[in-house]
Amino acid sequence: MNTFKSIFEQYNWDAIQSRIYQTSHREVEQALAKNKRNLDDFLALISPAAQPYLEQMAQMSHALTKNRFGKTIQMYAPLYLSNECQNICTYCGFSLDNKTKRKTLLDSEIKQEVEALKNLGFDHVLLVTGEANYSVNINYFLNAIELIKNDFSIISVEVQPLSQEEYERLHDAGVYSVLVYQETYHQEVYKKYHTKGKKSNFDFRLDTPDRIGKAGIHKIGLGVLLGLEDWRTDSFFNALHLDYLQKTYWQTKYSVSFPRLRPAEGIIEPNFIMDDKDLTQLICAYRLWNEDLEISISTRENEKFRDNIIPIGTTSMSAGSKTNPGGYVVDPQSLEQFEISDERSVAEIASIITKKGYEPVWKDWDRTFSRKSKVESLKESL
Repeated sequence: MNTFKSIFEQYNWDAIQSRIYQTSHREVEQALAKNKRNLDDFLALISPAAQPYLEQMAQMSHALTKNRFGKTIQMYAPLYLSNECQNICTYCGFSLDNKTKRKTLLDSEIKQEVEALKNLGFDHVLLVTGEANYSVNINYFLNAIELIKNDFSIISVEVQPLSQEEYERLHDAGVYSVLVYQETYHQEVYKKYHTKGKKSNFDFRLDTPDRIGKAGIHKIGLGVLLGLEDWRTDSFFNALHLDYLQKTYWQTKYSVSFPRLRPAEGIIEPNFIMDDKDLTQLICAYRLWNEDLEISISTRENEKFRDNIIPIGTTSMSAGSKTNPGGYVVDPQSLEQFEISDERSVAEIASIITKKGYEPVWKDWDRTFSRKSKVESLKESL
């Protein structure tokens, strides 16, 4: 069966990059004039030629987001379960070659972290781990989900790529969404960033969203690590991937995140600098291209940027995040994946959202609404 790889192989990085940087102002204006936009329009809107139109793009993005999602911001928090990792990745604090203390949360420690998050008001949790198959594997994930499933309405995961059968087991356990990032779609240099471990297999990672889609997971989140390669070209390929997935697994919801490379233990400096204006342009381009796409902004971003981007296209935000296992109460000094930028409290961020005229939403989904739960309820009533 075909996967995204068959589409991906029809495109050339250098050719796409050349098209982006040769885009004219007229092509940007044509894209802005449309009611429905395609990938060619997205390419135009992320080009340097679109920069003079940023104010217009922001206004249009605001209107589209308000019409589709209302004036609400979903709130979530990451819960890091482990910093153990078998990969060597040049940009990640969890990289195997960082000779620092590793930690994987025990059941009792997971419950302590959950209690802290619940006290802060969260009902949506994102479980995150490094990629260490010998310790943090499908059995560990299923156990953690069983421990916390009664505490959160939404459980998302961001872990190593799994098999379709393993994603099906996560789905059956109650996982709502799975996030997986290709990091960069520049296949020729991918190996430079991922020098050891299972993550060095570009094709296996590229096919991961297909396995998630086939497993019936409710939502898939994609993104690239902004700073590894040219953000415009990488973002085009990420949009190409999303376009394929939406057409193939059309019952699934999709989100996009924008992780910019942040300081961490032993990591490289960004190869490509992306400033706040660039990121604003990218967010607007995604919204103008795809009205249904959920857009997530994490605490990687600074306070000023996060405050200003709320009305432009954002649908979900993290707050009070800790990127190390046990970071909330159990072990605040454990190895973190990266430094966060927005260190304000959950209450402060919720207050900012409210002052902007938006509503921070802590719960907008319940497992009883899922297709599987409805079928099970029907069987019980018969």
